[in-house]
Amino acid sequence: MDADGIEIEEIDIVIVGAGICGLATALALHRKGIQSVVLERSETLRTSGVAIGILTNGWRALDQLGIGSKLRQTALPLQVVRDIWLDTHKQQASPLSTGEARCVKRSDLIQMLAEDLPIGTIRFGCRIVSLKLDPLTSYPILQLLDGRKVKAKVLIGCDGVNSVVAEFLKLKPKKLFPKCGIRGLTIYPNGHGRASEFVRTHGNDSVCGRIPTNENLLFWFLLVPLTDANILNDQELIKQMALDKTNGFPNEIAKMVEDCDTSYLSLTHLRYRTPWDVLLGRFRNGTVTVAGDAMHVMGPFLGQGGSAALEDAIVLARCLAQKIGVEGGVLERNGREIIQKKAGEAVDAYVEERRMRLVRLSAQTYLTGLLFGTSLKPLKLLILALIVLLFGDRIRHTRYDCGRL
Repeated sequence: MDADGIEIEEIDIVIVGAGICGLATALALHRKGIQSVVLERSETLRTSGVAIGILTNGWRALDQLGIGSKLRQTALPLQVVRDIWLDTHKQQASPLSTGEARCVKRSDLIQMLAEDLPIGTIRFGCRIVSLKLDPLTSYPILQLLDGRKVKAKVLIGCDGVNSVVAEFLKLKPKKLFPKCGIRGLTIYPNGHGRASEFVRTHGNDSVCGRIPTNENLLFWFLLVPLTDANILNDQELIKQMALDKTNGFPNEIAKMVEDCDTSYLSLTHLRYRTPWDVLLGRFRNGTVTVAGDAMHVMGPFLGQGGSAALEDAIVLARCLAQKIGVEGGVLERNGREIIQKKAGEAVDAYVEERRMRLVRLSAQTYLTGLLFGTSLKPLKLLILALIVLLFGDRIRHTRYDCGRL
């Protein structure tokens, strides 16, 4: 009980956010026999959103979580990458050399992660309004909107771009790319008939990507110039904007946008953490840390945001399991100093293992985003030269193995 007479619930491991990273982290801990509680601000599981590309490294993590084979049944393997430039009427196709690549519905991934968690792991309607350290124990205390308080022995912030936990850690503010992303799904009840290809069409100062998820579903996205934030939540305006931006594109693209399911439409400003902020960021304070977008939000240009978050979950759970004794699925009832020491060592090991991997991913994503964001040929040539110099093997990141859980 605190000074105001409010009962404080004590929990061993608290994860903030039931998105991809939060659920994956909880599941990874569960696979290691460690209990956790996920605090989610929504009243139900967040199955909104569109789709997510998962490459070889992401599938390795999903296999460690035990849901890879089941999730593969929902999505087609991609075979070819095709780029089309409307201004020069040229196109280039090449076999997909990144190993395994599939585009899965975000709701399928979220549901499969949640289904394998013990009942009661996820608590809904838990909106965090503040976070501070207990002056006596140094454990983090979460203040919820409804007045409840939760004290955690270990706190993991998987609460996305606008992370309360990242703010507590005083991580540098995110930055905006000069592009927005429009994402959508178009359903074809009788089949879309498209090849299993990732097609990017360049033109009209925009890029339109199209990926089949299964035989009846096409995921598509548009990279467009930064726009007015007032239309972010108006799906009809987003659809009209998408149609305007595809004016002059092939008719099949305009038709795909016209026929989309507006309930899946989203427009987001693309944010990122700079590579140097990832390199220098202090990702631990006591037994508090972050993972996923809260740690390393990056643009979608490499398709690695989700896969990197899955890697985080595997590495963090492995580090915690190695450092913290487990008894009956909970932290051993050691003294506070021992728990804090061991948990701190686990988080340090996690941060050390992840940092340079994330610096490289962030740097390559940042440069690729700059390449998409400029139309100046001299600048494009300079960025290309930097990418070749720093990332001669441009798909090396897809072959990364985060290791066994």
